[in-house]
Amino acid sequence: MSRMRTGWILPVSLLLALLLGLMPLPEFLQPLRPFWLALVMAYWVIETPEHAGLGFAMIIGVLADLMFGSVLGEHALRLVIMAFILQRFRLRLRFFPVSQQALAIGGLLLNDLIVDSAIRWMLGMHGLPLATWWSPLLGMLLWPLLYVLMDMLRQSRRG
Repeated sequence: MSRMRTGWILPVSLLLALLLGLMPLPEFLQPLRPFWLALVMAYWVIETPEHAGLGFAMIIGVLADLMFGSVLGEHALRLVIMAFILQRFRLRLRFFPVSQQALAIGGLLLNDLIVDSAIRWMLGMHGLPLATWWSPLLGMLLWPLLYVLMDMLRQSRRG
């Protein structure tokens, strides 16, 4: 019964994350856009590992590749790497207060940019703009708000 009541939160949150990634921004703000899909996926991998794992990350990554028009498999690889690390350290992360989780998420987002840069380098594409390296900091600052909001939604639908 609780799965039926909370089943809508996961797909709606992913859809919103994809839409936030597609939302047009002014040119100077574009490189600062946080990786919304990674933040939302991180929440679900940490809180509901029975619903979100490596296959989940792969599927939403391929969806992101199709929606963003990137190289097929780029987002999928990035999200699978992040999900793997999150699964490995999930129990430790859940024990941390949200502020310390934010530091770990910031590190994961930085790792994601390094993976993205490596993919671009291997494909012979130009590197990421310098301002893009600030986006993990913004994601880290947004994590506590996103975590609390998602947790409130998930918990309120359960009871």
